[in-house]
Amino acid sequence: MRREIVQTLRGFGWRQWLVVATFALVLGVTGWHVARTVRGAIYWRHHQEEPIRGWMTVGYVAHSYHVPPHVLYEALNLPREPRERRRPLREIAKSQGRTMDEIRAVLQDAITRARESSPPPPPPPAARDDGGKR
Repeated sequence: MRREIVQTLRGFGWRQWLVVATFALVLGVTGWHVARTVRGAIYWRHHQEEPIRGWMTVGYVAHSYHVPPHVLYEALNLPREPRERRRPLREIAKSQGRTMDEIRAVLQDAITRARESSPPPPPPPAARDDGGKR
């Protein structure tokens, strides 16, 4: 069996090797994307509602607490510009002359208000016993 495979591979022309190389490349890229997706899903499943810390960004906090980022940007009086997206909270606190405790309190308050204004949807209605007649 092994000998037959080796003989078949020796008989490949350049076009067949090109197909094999393309297939291997596509398989590798697909595997890489699958691994990144799985890693991201596992990470965010275990990092929900993390305690707010100085290394976090506004986007990270928004993702962790399931609130829209613009709510947190507005609470901190920040513009929604690309340069703001990667700034850690500790740098934002320093630039605003606040402590991390103040920033944390502002964000927690904004998260609480955002959740109160848009509560989770109610559970689906139970099946009615009257066969749908009223």
